[in-house]
Amino acid sequence: MNAKLRSTHCRFTHIVGAAMCCAALLLSSACHKEPAKADADADTPAADAKGKAAAGEDSAEGVALKPDEIVKMGIAATAVAATMHAPETIGFGTVMPHEALAQAVAEVTTAVAVERQSRSTFARGQRLAGTPGAMPVDTQEAAERQATVDQAALELAKRRLSSTFGQDPPWKNQDGSPELTALASGKIKLVRVTFPLGALGDSDPSTLRLAHINAAPGGKSWESRSVWSAPADTSIPGKSFFALLKGADAGEGEHLLAWARVGAAESGVEIPASAVIISNGKYWCYVEEKPGVFVRTEVDTSMPTADGYFVKEGVSAGDKVVTASAGQLLAREMNPSTAAE
Repeated sequence: MNAKLRSTHCRFTHIVGAAMCCAALLLSSACHKEPAKADADADTPAADAKGKAAAGEDSAEGVALKPDEIVKMGIAATAVAATMHAPETIGFGTVMPHEALAQAVAEVTTAVAVERQSRSTFARGQRLAGTPGAMPVDTQEAAERQATVDQAALELAKRRLSSTFGQDPPWKNQDGSPELTALASGKIKLVRVTFPLGALGDSDPSTLRLAHINAAPGGKSWESRSVWSAPADTSIPGKSFFALLKGADAGEGEHLLAWARVGAAESGVEIPASAVIISNGKYWCYVEEKPGVFVRTEVDTSMPTADGYFVKEGVSAGDKVVTASAGQLLAREMNPSTAAE
């Protein structure tokens, strides 16, 4: 009897053990299937696109819009043309008050008039020498001495002008220069620009581009083609220059930004400032790769121009760049479910 019970008990134990093993296998299989399903969900195109949008990455497909959506969003695209651009280095300038220049010009003008009169008096005495109307010897000697003194005073006035405003100004050896007169009256502004030591290399600029110190990249600027060396700025190590500024709204005493070309010109395209948008700390523009399809492309803003940015890669000549409603395209790309209003 005891042997029978033992036998029955053993069979029962084997059955229960087998059942528990099957249950464990089923649970293990279910656990392995769930992560696989989650991984598959993460690899779907929808999840990938959502992740890219959240990270601010480019979408290879871009933003596809129907013609009526383009009209509703006010999107306009402009073809960019090939252009040349030379690398630039930046310096700082100050618009000089015209009072100092007016005073220096007045001194030269007065010295010229006085020297001319004394020289004429001395010359007249020489012509009359040996004639009944000849001047006394002491008078002639006094006229000669006065002419010499006035000549020295004129040279001193000119040297003061050159020591203040440089040795090679546009009005050099032209006492009655129209440019000098316009500077003295304030109609043309004189800007003193200093570039940090080593910024220009071994060459001096022949032109300068100037802008307000708070101007945005690619904002309004002016070009000066009258540039010459200025006395060194004792407070800033570097090279200084004078430049004439015409037709600008810069005020006297105002600080300006200045750019000088360095190096050879490079080929590329100019992206209008209106086409550039910012996302995740980077600059972008939208290129219409084919009708109705707009692809976001990163823009290098290290070379600003008067009207935008010069870029050497990413956008080619002839590409159509979105210049209106680029921000709406970005919003549409980040949230594809958003429809044009």
